[in-house]
Amino acid sequence: MMPSAPPDRDFPWWLVAIVGLGAYALWQVLTDAVYLQVLDTLRQGILITIFVTLVGFAMAASMGMLLAIASLSRSLILRQMARFYVEIIRGIPIIVLLLYVAFVFAPALVASYNWVAELVGAEAIRTRDFPLLWRAIIALAIGYSAFIAEVFRAGLQSVDRGQIEAAEALGMGRWLRFRFIIFPQAIRTILPPLGNDFVAMVKDSSLVSVLGVLDITQLGKVTAASNFRYFETYNVVALIYLMMTITLSMGLRRLERYMRQGQDRGT
Repeated sequence: MMPSAPPDRDFPWWLVAIVGLGAYALWQVLTDAVYLQVLDTLRQGILITIFVTLVGFAMAASMGMLLAIASLSRSLILRQMARFYVEIIRGIPIIVLLLYVAFVFAPALVASYNWVAELVGAEAIRTRDFPLLWRAIIALAIGYSAFIAEVFRAGLQSVDRGQIEAAEALGMGRWLRFRFIIFPQAIRTILPPLGNDFVAMVKDSSLVSVLGVLDITQLGKVTAASNFRYFETYNVVALIYLMMTITLSMGLRRLERYMRQGQDRGT
């Protein structure tokens, strides 16, 4: 059965409950010496997590857009190559991809660079010179690019074909059609799932801890192993991730509602 009222009109009691629990947890953290010590240790990890997420998502979105355009290309080769990439990457777990990029792809890339450097007389580099932080970012970008490509593809295909044909009749080239007709309409469809992928990457960035990257999760593990305060440490880790994801989710909801209202005013 369909609900009697749109979910957006419901009073957000769930948000009140979350804010109440979050405020209580934050009060506990700020008034307890052990919690404050743990929070002080994790501060650097928060910056690393934000950096990994922002850079990784920017790279993934750029790759995903190119893949989506290739998958809708008139060229059979480009379409097949894009589909091959998407299906292969989507079938590999993120943590396996992290390990593969860190310990297989990165050494192979360094070896290829050294081979070219030897030919041109440049200085060779060592595998250890390739930071684990950037290996993790590249792995996350590769993994999420396949999912984001499908989001972009679905959004681009949702644009009414008649409008594209009308733009062609007016003599607009491919770039102009994409810039002024296709993308402004597709972004309304793309934004919600793209925002979900961004929130998911915030959480999946915790997987970079398997490479020893000093993000929130890794620093939490190190802190708990040194002070044996597992309860307090992982409470703070969970609270930090929860505050980040809830804040992002609410911001994306407001942006989506604003865009929907703008669309309604336009019509």
